[in-house]
Amino acid sequence: MSEQSDILPTRQSMGGITDQLTRIPLRFPADRRWVIAMSVASALLLLLMVSVVELFTRGVGIWGINIPVNWAFAIHNYVWWLGIGHAGTLISALLLLTGSEWRNSLNRFAETMTLFAVVCAGIYPILHLGRPWYVYWMFPYPATMGVWPQFRSPLEWDIWAVLTYLTVSLAFWYTGLIPDLAAARDRATRRGWQIFFGVTALGWRGSARHWQRWQQTYRLTAGLAVPLVVSVHSEVSLLFAAGQIPGWHSTIFPPYFVLGAAFSGFAVVSIIAVSLRSWFGLKNLVTDDHLDLLGMVLLATGLMTGYGYVFEVFDALYSGDAHEIQTLADRFAGAYAWTYWGAVVFNFIPLQALWLRNVRRSGWMLLLISASVVVGMWLERYMILVTSLYRDFLVSSWSHFTPSFWDWSTYFGTIGLFLVPFLIAIRLVPMISIFESKELLHEEKEEQQHG
Repeated sequence: MSEQSDILPTRQSMGGITDQLTRIPLRFPADRRWVIAMSVASALLLLLMVSVVELFTRGVGIWGINIPVNWAFAIHNYVWWLGIGHAGTLISALLLLTGSEWRNSLNRFAETMTLFAVVCAGIYPILHLGRPWYVYWMFPYPATMGVWPQFRSPLEWDIWAVLTYLTVSLAFWYTGLIPDLAAARDRATRRGWQIFFGVTALGWRGSARHWQRWQQTYRLTAGLAVPLVVSVHSEVSLLFAAGQIPGWHSTIFPPYFVLGAAFSGFAVVSIIAVSLRSWFGLKNLVTDDHLDLLGMVLLATGLMTGYGYVFEVFDALYSGDAHEIQTLADRFAGAYAWTYWGAVVFNFIPLQALWLRNVRRSGWMLLLISASVVVGMWLERYMILVTSLYRDFLVSSWSHFTPSFWDWSTYFGTIGLFLVPFLIAIRLVPMISIFESKELLHEEKEEQQHG
């Protein structure tokens, strides 16, 4: 056992954990707070549907994009959502391979968050096409004229990044879920739930052979997922770094984007962890120790991201390029300086409170700091895009970008697209890994007895 062997209270029984976690999806009608949250999320999803219909009817001209700012909210929010989706895989896959047992209470909803965040990211390249009915052109199929997709196009990179990451994340999520689906099947009393969980559990009986095959598959998928996190967001950074635009053309972008993705993703995981443990009374499973560890990880990834900010300044000054230096000065004191300094303030000022253990173990403090990080990382993406584009190489091409109503409505609508399936998922499947929590509790009790 590790030094975190007392992360779960040992006074609870293993049967009690199973009952507690299976009761949530099996209990109907739903909690009133869930119904309220679902109503708000559904309203946002309806807003997205209206925005998409308007977009497909009138075209991308309804957005605030112009020349030279022809990349804006669509790519900006694509990067933001994809970054949020990275923390789920990092928590589950990386910590599984390193044997970190504190992941057991967080991995399930973190993985679920990943799936729906990637879906939100994936719709943006389609919307940004302008002619979304031609989306199949981006898939590598031999057309009748022998014309293949343009593999040097960033849109083509987006398709591969999203589909690959979504496929592996879905396989990893479902593999880890199978034993818990069997536990819910065995406790279901209604015929409909028995059939649903019986089919999705794939005939799981908990035999030694089943466990052996499951362990092999789970770890193999985790081994594929960890490097995929790095490669996918490195690809996203190359959307910018592969160009010649001042402020983008830098080798710091791949690690800068990967660390920023982990930073924003862990912030969202912290928000969900605090919310769910308060909502469903899960303080015995998502303990103060879990919040403490989440706070430390958030602080560490934040400091790494801060290093990227510092090195970005150094990179521009060291290059001696007049355009790079001018872009840097414009970010500090130009028309969009509020985005740069907003990102600095929201990302790093409240974060420093996490040096204090009492703050890390306070659910509401961690929630507020994490929300600040989410806002800060959104501003950072906005800053990277707009401040590098709105002043072209020709003064005659300079133009400001102002997001339109449809930019904002599409963005807020994707929040509904994220929340609706997530809220449904926590009503259908156990939100915390039952068997892994029971395994950890058993080990803790064994250690107590023999210690």
